[in-house]
Amino acid sequence: MQGKRGTRAGGTGLRGVQEAIVRAFAACTPGGVRPGELDRDGRALRWVEAGQGAGVPVVLIAGCGTSSLTWAPVLPELARHGRVVAYDRAGIGASDPCRSTGRAGIVTPTLDGQLADLAALVRHLDAGPVVLVGHSWGGQLAQLLSWQQPELVAGLVLVDPAHEEFQPPAVRVAETALNRLGMLRAALAGAAPVNSSHGPADPLARAEAAVVAHHHQRWTVLAENRLTTVVVPEIRRRRATARLPEVPVAVLSATEGLPGRMRSRWTAVQSQIASRATRGTHIVVRESGHAVHADRPRAVIAAVLEVSDHARYIRKA
Repeated sequence: MQGKRGTRAGGTGLRGVQEAIVRAFAACTPGGVRPGELDRDGRALRWVEAGQGAGVPVVLIAGCGTSSLTWAPVLPELARHGRVVAYDRAGIGASDPCRSTGRAGIVTPTLDGQLADLAALVRHLDAGPVVLVGHSWGGQLAQLLSWQQPELVAGLVLVDPAHEEFQPPAVRVAETALNRLGMLRAALAGAAPVNSSHGPADPLARAEAAVVAHHHQRWTVLAENRLTTVVVPEIRRRRATARLPEVPVAVLSATEGLPGRMRSRWTAVQSQIASRATRGTHIVVRESGHAVHADRPRAVIAAVLEVSDHARYIRKA
């Protein structure tokens, strides 16, 4: 079976990473979480899933170089309201890296490859179109999929989304910094139990330690950072001829972490995304840095629930 070949490529250790991620989310998610895995031509695309119901599923797309763990501040509450999935792109978190058939090793991620994986995941959920919630680079991927395959998208929540006309190094540095344990632990203060065993003291810290222990993680993070720059002309070309589907769209902008003029410019291009959507809303989240879902999780949760409600209403109409 091809799936076994993918498991060998990533090593059984990546299954262990997924188990650690599941334990981290389970520690703060009522009802627990479920692991998911999809064979992608011999490699495993993995995710965690929580909640249930007949509503519109929510798929969380992390920022550049970050794993599904970055959604720990919002997934538990979203799971109270319906089905929610947080997945890892190839080579990040628990998902196997893309590999060549020869001796070249890990393959550099591509824009179309990442979009194909996301589309395959949505189809695999077998629940119709979903609400895509994307942070930064994940917000660009969400838009790109909605342009390319609108039938898969019931709504969009773009959390301080990256934009091809504004990609300063500070943004990429900020995204990579989301891997630091302190930010997530602060956002989840008191959510995970502490014990006295050796190693990190809580499940979230253990999961993050398991993620960074794999040698390909750093390589993939650097490669994905390069990708976000290399594909700027291509995204610019696609945006010029694309239209967002007629679905509810919420765009959240941060206010902190950049010099005022740079932040104003970035917020302006994010506002344009919302203004060009038929059902678009632009929300400026005060006192929030780029990681809005860590700094102000309630704002992200509220936006996701509102878009999901609208999407459900549209589906029934």
